[in-house]
Amino acid sequence: MPTELDQQLKQIMAGLTAPGGMFETVPFEAFGTTVPALKNAPPSLAHYLGHFCQQHKDVPFMVDGEVRLTFGEAYAAARAVATGLVARHGVAKGDRVGIAARNSANWAVAYMGVLLAGGCATLLNGFWSGEELAEGIDLAECALVLVDEAREKRLEGRAHRARLLRFEHGVPPQEGFASLWPDAGEAELPQLGPDDLATILFTSGSTGQSKGAYSNHRGVVHGTMSYVAQTVMSLHALTMRGMAPPAGQQPCALVAVPLFHVTGEVPLFLQSFAIGRKLVFMPRWDAREAMRLMEAEKVTYFVGVPLMSYEIATHPERDRFDLSACKSFAAGGAPRPVDHVTKIKDAFPEGFPLLGYGLTETNAVGCGNFNENYMAKPGSTGRASEPLVDLAILDDEGRPVPQGERGEVCIRSVANFLGYWKNEEATRAAFTADGYFRTGDLGYLDEDEYLFIVDRKKDIIIRGGENIACPEVEQAIYAHPDVAECSVFGLADDRYGEICAAVYYPRDGATLTPDELKAFLGEHIAAFKIPERLWRADAPLPRLGTEKIDKVTLRRTYAQEVEAA
Repeated sequence: MPTELDQQLKQIMAGLTAPGGMFETVPFEAFGTTVPALKNAPPSLAHYLGHFCQQHKDVPFMVDGEVRLTFGEAYAAARAVATGLVARHGVAKGDRVGIAARNSANWAVAYMGVLLAGGCATLLNGFWSGEELAEGIDLAECALVLVDEAREKRLEGRAHRARLLRFEHGVPPQEGFASLWPDAGEAELPQLGPDDLATILFTSGSTGQSKGAYSNHRGVVHGTMSYVAQTVMSLHALTMRGMAPPAGQQPCALVAVPLFHVTGEVPLFLQSFAIGRKLVFMPRWDAREAMRLMEAEKVTYFVGVPLMSYEIATHPERDRFDLSACKSFAAGGAPRPVDHVTKIKDAFPEGFPLLGYGLTETNAVGCGNFNENYMAKPGSTGRASEPLVDLAILDDEGRPVPQGERGEVCIRSVANFLGYWKNEEATRAAFTADGYFRTGDLGYLDEDEYLFIVDRKKDIIIRGGENIACPEVEQAIYAHPDVAECSVFGLADDRYGEICAAVYYPRDGATLTPDELKAFLGEHIAAFKIPERLWRADAPLPRLGTEKIDKVTLRRTYAQEVEAA
C-alpha cells in the first residue's frame, strides 16, 4: 500500500504539473511517440544558465580553496571563456570541445563557457589513461580540448586530432584561463535552441568500447528540470510536516563526485543553478577532509557513490565535526548495500539517506527513493520520477512482463539522449521500436510500483560508481603477448560494491606473473579498470558447450576462494 509520504508527494506533484503550475506539462513528439515535456522549460542550457545566474547574481555559488565566486561572477567568467573560444579559437555551434580535467571551480566555468560559445561540451573521463583520452578525443571528433596539467601530461606523445588549451585549478578564472581570456569586450555568441547539440558523455558498453552518448539542449535541460521538480516537491512535503529548512538557509552541496559523470553534471551541478545552491569543491576524495569542509561551509546535501556516505557515517573521527546542517545523504552511480542505509540513518538521526537511479543515456533521470520510504524499502531504487519518466519492465522482444516478474528496465522520456556518436548500430540496439531506452539492468516492480534492480544484462562491473566493461579489460589483457586465455568478472566488495577481478592462462613456456601483467595494463587502461584480484591459472579456462569461456563458474569459484581467505 502507498505510504502517507507517497500520497503527499503525489498530491504535491499533481499541483505542480497542473495547468498554470510551475512544472506544467505538454505533449511532445519524440522517439517515434508522444511524451510529456515541461511547458516552461528554458529552450537551451545557455538560457537556463543566464536566467538563474541573473536571478541569484549576488549569491555565493562556488567555493574552491581560496577561490570564491558568486553566481554572477561565475557567469561573467563563463562568458569571457566563451568569447575567447569564439573569437580566438573559432569555435562554432555544434563543435565538440573536450574538457579533460579534475573537478574544480574552473572546470565548471569551462563547461559553462563551452555551452555559451555554442560548443558541445564533451566530458572526457578524468581518470582515463593518456591512450584512453586520445581515443575519446578522436571518437567524438574534438578539434579543441580544455585540459589541465595532469591530463596534458598523460596525452604527451599520444596521437590525436585536437589542439590542447591548458587551464589551471585553484586560481581565479581570469588567471586560470589566461590563454582564452579576451583582451576587451565580448564576441557575439550564438543563439541556441532545444534541438542544438549540447553534450557528449562517455559510457562503457557490453562490447567493451567506450561510446559517446550525445544529447541536445532539450534533453539535458529536461533532465535537470526533472531533478528541480523532485526537489521542489520534497520541500513542499517537508513544509507540510513542519520539517522545512530554516528560512534563509542557503542549500549547499559538497562536490565529491566527478563532474564528467552524469550524477555530478546534472543533479548536482546543473540543478544548483535553479535552486541557488552553493557548491564546495574538493580536489580528491578524503572522508576526513569532506567532514571538515561540510562543517566549515554548512553543507546541507551530500551526494556520492555509496562508499562515500558510508565512510563518513563510520569514520572514527565523525563526532569531532558538526555535520548537523546536512539533512540528506544521497547515493547514485552504484547500488547501495542495504546495511549501509541503516548505518547512515543511525549516524545521522536527523537526516535521511536518499537514492537516485538514472543513467548517462537518460541524463540521470529515472527513479528516486526518499526518506522513510527508503528506510521501508532499502533494497529499492524507488518510484519513477514524475512527471517525465515512463518506466517499463520489458522482455527481450520489447513486450511488458507481468507486474512482479523480472525483465529489462526500460525508460522513455524527453530527457533521454539521442544516440551514440557515430555509432548507428549501437543506437538502434539501445531503443525499442516505441522509444524506450534499454538500460541493460534487470529488475521488477513491486505492488507499489517500486523498482528493484536484481542483475545486469550487460557485462559491466560498477566499482564505486565507475563502470568497467569486462570485454574492454579482457581486450587489454589479451594485448599482452604471453596471455593465451583470460576472463574478467566482478566480485562483491563491502567498500566499492564490486571490484574487478580476472583470471588468465599464460601461453606455453611463458612466466608472466600477476604483478607483471598489472604493470602492463597500467600503461594502457585507467587505474580503476585494472583487476584488483588477478589469478594465474595452471590449466586452460573452463568452457561452455558453445566454446565460450564459462565466466559464471569462474566467478563462483574465485568468489569462494576470496571468502575462504
